Amino acid sequence: MIRTVFHSEDLPAAERLARFDDFLRHCDHPMAVTSSAPELFRATARALEIGPVSVAELTLSPSVVRRTARLIRQSDPELCCVVFARRGALRVAQAGREAALGERDFALYDSSQPLRVRITGRGPATLVRAHVPRALLPPRARRADGLLGRPLPGRAGIGALLTQFLGDVMAGTPPDGDDAPGPATEPYESAEPALPHPAGDAVVLGAVAVDLVAATLAHHLDEESPAPDEQGPGVLLLRIDAFIEEHLPEPDLSPRAVAAAHHISVSYLHRLFRTRETTVTELIRRRRLERARRDLGDERLRDLPIHRVAARWGFRDHASFTRAFRAAYGVPPSRHRRQSSG
Repeated sequence: MIRTVFHSEDLPAAERLARFDDFLRHCDHPMAVTSSAPELFRATARALEIGPVSVAELTLSPSVVRRTARLIRQSDPELCCVVFARRGALRVAQAGREAALGERDFALYDSSQPLRVRITGRGPATLVRAHVPRALLPPRARRADGLLGRPLPGRAGIGALLTQFLGDVMAGTPPDGDDAPGPATEPYESAEPALPHPAGDAVVLGAVAVDLVAATLAHHLDEESPAPDEQGPGVLLLRIDAFIEEHLPEPDLSPRAVAAAHHISVSYLHRLFRTRETTVTELIRRRRLERARRDLGDERLRDLPIHRVAARWGFRDHASFTRAFRAAYGVPPSRHRRQSSG
């Protein structure tokens, strides 16, 4: 059943932007919205669950919707997402790229990475978006980072099948809010006319949606023609090792920073490290300690204070460095320096 989950006309004009922002922040993958004209802001959101796939149609005034690193830390359901404009224009920015979308062009985005969506026209735009759990996609399709934030054609070929299907499942009621209920105390959960498909078809429709997204990803990944082992976990781990080595001096180096740099979720990063007898945090600490131990034994650096050696390799304070060094090597760093000099 399609539901109108937000309708700004039920609210005073002065509250509409703030209430829609609150609505987005309490979704399963939180976002935030801003507008240069909050007094004119309007929004309608209609949602439909088809099996494991969530489809929504949003009509928004010119505005910017963001998913920041902080909001990702708050909640990340690890989704592969498709978005396209049914009316108006929008720009989707992720992974260092920005896609300008006209009607029916679509873009992919990942719930585990920062995102910006801008409604760019003078008037409102209507967009459709679908969320597919990444775990339901084939392994190769889960690693489609090269497609994020790129405009993809939705008027012909497999892309047209995808956008047509998603548009059709949301076509049970008009997209301009004519179906919305009257004022209510709580505007976020309103009754809605039934979807024009039998309720029992939801599971089938969800499976079709997953298959279409997977086929679309496979089509565009084939066009990229990557080498067979280019996306393998072994190659990715080597890249992660090199990244950690390069960024050891940075105090903010963490599993989250490593995951963000490689466009993967933290949970996937931890799964990669299950093949090793260590964790990401332990690896970073061990390599920092190894570099600091080497420097403490270097006669050329004997005049460099110990706290400077610690800071040189990303330790935030001398006390924590001393504790970690003693735990790893059985002696404090000062004694190790004296022993090395002797």
